[in-house]
Amino acid sequence: MNEDKNFENQARETAKNFGDGAKGAANEFKESWNQTTNHGENKKLICGILALIFGYLGIHKFILGYTKEGIIQIVVSVVTCGIGGLIGFIEGIIYLTKTDEEFYQTYQVGRKPWF
Repeated sequence: MNEDKNFENQARETAKNFGDGAKGAANEFKESWNQTTNHGENKKLICGILALIFGYLGIHKFILGYTKEGIIQIVVSVVTCGIGGLIGFIEGIIYLTKTDEEFYQTYQVGRKPWF
């Protein structure tokens, strides 16, 4: 009988420790689920390629969260019959020649909308 009580107490203690560990892991996950490594999500490659191919549409601006600048890019491209798309092409080259950290700090943290 005493052996059963010891086993029951050990089982309760093990279950309590397991539950505490699970709660800790869940809280850690909840706090960090939206954080990515390398200082957050770096959109350099996708923005650079889209700027090179579809620079006149300003898609790269929308991806970076620059809605006003994206609309301006479209309007400039339409008004200039596509010549304004060179701005997007040049930005694509600039994006792809920067290091990941430079791109992230300049365009995602510093929010620099043009060049």
